[in-house]
Amino acid sequence: MISSSSPTAASGTFSIGGDLPVYRLGYGAMRITGDGIWGEPKDPAAARRLLRRVVELGVNFIDTADSYGPEVSENLIAEALHPYPAGLVIATKGGFTRPGPNRWVVNGKPDYLRGCVEASLRRLKVDCIDLYQLHRIDPKVPAEESLGALKEFQDAGKIRHIGLSEVNAEEIERAAKTVPIVSVQNEYNLTNRKSEAALAYCAARNIGFIPWFPVAAGKLARPGGPLDEAAKRHGATVAQLSLAWLLRHSPVMLPIPGTSSVAHLEENVAASNLQLDAAEWQALEAAAAAK
Repeated sequence: MISSSSPTAASGTFSIGGDLPVYRLGYGAMRITGDGIWGEPKDPAAARRLLRRVVELGVNFIDTADSYGPEVSENLIAEALHPYPAGLVIATKGGFTRPGPNRWVVNGKPDYLRGCVEASLRRLKVDCIDLYQLHRIDPKVPAEESLGALKEFQDAGKIRHIGLSEVNAEEIERAAKTVPIVSVQNEYNLTNRKSEAALAYCAARNIGFIPWFPVAAGKLARPGGPLDEAAKRHGATVAQLSLAWLLRHSPVMLPIPGTSSVAHLEENVAASNLQLDAAEWQALEAAAAAK
């Protein structure tokens, strides 16, 4: 539910697929798993408390995947939040197998993806997944076949909207010939802007752009650097400033900073209210371009 009194309201809103309104600052649920994104977290009860705090702070867009754990993140979300509050949008992904900690193997075979969707429906305890994203396009499987399997679930009312992850503009356009694409989730931050063309493609078509690894800032964050200095002037952290920059950079940007700490979560949410003047933004842009 969208409310102007929510702590995240200042981040603005975006309507995923034209019918799922969310605050633009969401939460990524990868870090609530064990080391190497593998197994249970050290304190599952703390992870559930964190998820409940996410919702208390007004965040209504949570991103997860069946490979986070694997299965652990989806299970914890359902344990902590089901039955889900009105207006909460949960996005999940499929298309990776996990042979071990920090190991990821792409699998875009239609039958595998069908099993992924059915399992996510069960774990999340929903009849329809709000947003299902293909975690990677499998180079060994035509994208049309992978997306065709997801379209079957969409046609059956088990997936509402479909998105992609780690794709370029040409791949988005090709995918859209098989099924409407409403979101793209690529690595993107102030200093890693290799996906700028994909972002521009999304912005021109009102496709949500979900940057993962959103707060990395590299040399810009070093002590005395431009990001560090601007953060100090505003009594903010470098991470907060990085998130604020993303929100300002494009109206289709939906950052999903992840954390396993309530304090860090609250700090991230506070970035919604961070305001810099035009000269400060221009200085950051110039510094990023010169890195």
